[in-house]
Amino acid sequence: MKIIIGSDHAGYPMKEKVKAYLQERAVQVEDVGTYSDESVDYTDFGKKVAQKVSDGTVDRGILICGTGLGMSMVANRFRGVRAALANDLFSAIMSRRHNDSNILAMGGRLIGDTLALELVDTWLETPFEGGRHQRRIENI
Repeated sequence: MKIIIGSDHAGYPMKEKVKAYLQERAVQVEDVGTYSDESVDYTDFGKKVAQKVSDGTVDRGILICGTGLGMSMVANRFRGVRAALANDLFSAIMSRRHNDSNILAMGGRLIGDTLALELVDTWLETPFEGGRHQRRIENI
């Protein structure tokens, strides 16, 4: 599996921790920035991640900004992207089971690093249930 990850300045510290965590587990990670805590526009990085998920270049993406809200809004404008804001485990699980989310958005100013890593694990490991949910995905 290939994961693309991006953040703005508010999500930068968490992005670095998530990226290192994934690399330690031999997950292929493409980091599209930002590469510091200098102020940037979250939209630029949301677009980079969403485009590569949309065109199938990567399997899934992770976006981190201050709240996760802006990144998820940007990403969901791309065809085939189902970005889910998940700052709790239940949301991460259900975004995969019922919505087959392909981008996880998190709020770097809302959750701690331990929860973020647990969310990433849960999101990556939870399968899509298909069935009646597939029909709903097709309706999106």
